[in-house]
Amino acid sequence: MDQAQGAIDAAKAAGAEQYATTEYSAAVDALKRSHDAVAASDYRLALNHAIDSRERAQNAARQAADTKAQVRGEVERTMAEVTALTTQAYARLDAAQKARVPRRLLAEPARTLAEINSQVQEAGAKMRAGDYLTARPVLLENKQRLQKTLADLNAATVPQPQRRRR
Repeated sequence: MDQAQGAIDAAKAAGAEQYATTEYSAAVDALKRSHDAVAASDYRLALNHAIDSRERAQNAARQAADTKAQVRGEVERTMAEVTALTTQAYARLDAAQKARVPRRLLAEPARTLAEINSQVQEAGAKMRAGDYLTARPVLLENKQRLQKTLADLNAATVPQPQRRRR
């Protein structure tokens, strides 16, 4: 039972509560059943549950490490894409301002870009803290918003046909 508890503690330290919840919960539950069997003086059953708990906790630790690495890679790629899109959007906004596009057409994209920039910085802080699961949806949402903002900026910078005067 001590080995099972040690394996559960190691799995928790590896992030199994977040990245391998099912297997981690099963390990904790098996350890509880082991304690219950000891209380009922069924030591063979307690041993079986303790061994099951240890194995599940070890599996949870491996699964958590694998999943965390996968999510980390995905989040880092998304952050790179968002950074590139942000740079592109600010360049388009600057070009639109230099092309004397009316301010009313650029006000909303400029506000959206500032908001996105703030949220992406917060997601970057969460990434540095190792909280990839929280950063992922923020980055994905802002990636979509950036793509829409770029489309809006492109539409605003397309030259409008000149009206003929009679």
